[in-house]
Amino acid sequence: MRHKYLRHVFISLLAICLTIANPTTYANPLHCGCQEDCRDLLVTSPAISGLDVQELQAILHELGYFGGEITGTYGMATEAAVKELQAWLGLETSGVFGAQEREALTVLLAHESISGANPAPPAGELRIEIDIEKKTLTLFADEQVYKVYPCAVGKSSTKTPVGEWRIIQKGTNWGGGFGTRWLGLNVPWGIYGIHGTNNPRSIGTAASAGCIRMQNKDVEQLYPWISIGTRVSIIGPFPRTRISSPLRTGQSSKAVQTLQLTLREAGFNPGYTDGRYGPATEAAVCRLQAYYGLRPTGQADNNVLALLDLARR
Repeated sequence: MRHKYLRHVFISLLAICLTIANPTTYANPLHCGCQEDCRDLLVTSPAISGLDVQELQAILHELGYFGGEITGTYGMATEAAVKELQAWLGLETSGVFGAQEREALTVLLAHESISGANPAPPAGELRIEIDIEKKTLTLFADEQVYKVYPCAVGKSSTKTPVGEWRIIQKGTNWGGGFGTRWLGLNVPWGIYGIHGTNNPRSIGTAASAGCIRMQNKDVEQLYPWISIGTRVSIIGPFPRTRISSPLRTGQSSKAVQTLQLTLREAGFNPGYTDGRYGPATEAAVCRLQAYYGLRPTGQADNNVLALLDLARR
């Protein structure tokens, strides 16, 4: 069904600029002849209506930007969806759907239509990087960017965990807010993962309970390429919280991850910042202790926490 619709979208987008005076043109968009008949679509009074608006709303809905009723009338909801699309395309967010938007969207969907929903799998070692501030998920193959996807991240009250993780679980059709695919992360203090969504308009915002949301079509594309053990780096600002008691080898917690991130920031690389106090973290603490003339125990005692400005005051 989706392939049939995308083919229709691709043909239609060669000339989304339908003419009101000649509605039969829309039935055969390959002969749109829109060079002179295109009109900009924007919020006006009275509102612009027509088959061109209806088709635009349908396309925006398919892409996940428009969640309202497809009425054929260009109102505030359609304008908001166009602004989101413009932001994703790197265009000025004017809310006006004009020639520039038409051309960019045509190229975007033509590429998807030609290359198919499932292009050839990337070759080489794969890893994922999620940028919290940019709200993007980037797939690397042998450290070369293969594809960049928009995503949603955690709200300010339920932040996405910064750090270095691995995929430990895969699942399909979780339903509800989890969409059609699930890629679970090995975060030791909660259940976090990369998944689809039933709220596509949340993509590009901070809206989740800490997970990383993707458009269902995007996570469906990514899913078969990712294997158990794939590395996932989540980058962004991390909350520096005070630590109330010493930390030692074998512990797993947010406090341990705060220690790891702060050690790295101070120039003592602890390896993976995954909240697990293992040999690499112990070695980093030993290096810090030796640097400051302390006995290198490898355990984050009160002296270590004070040096890193992590001790609770």
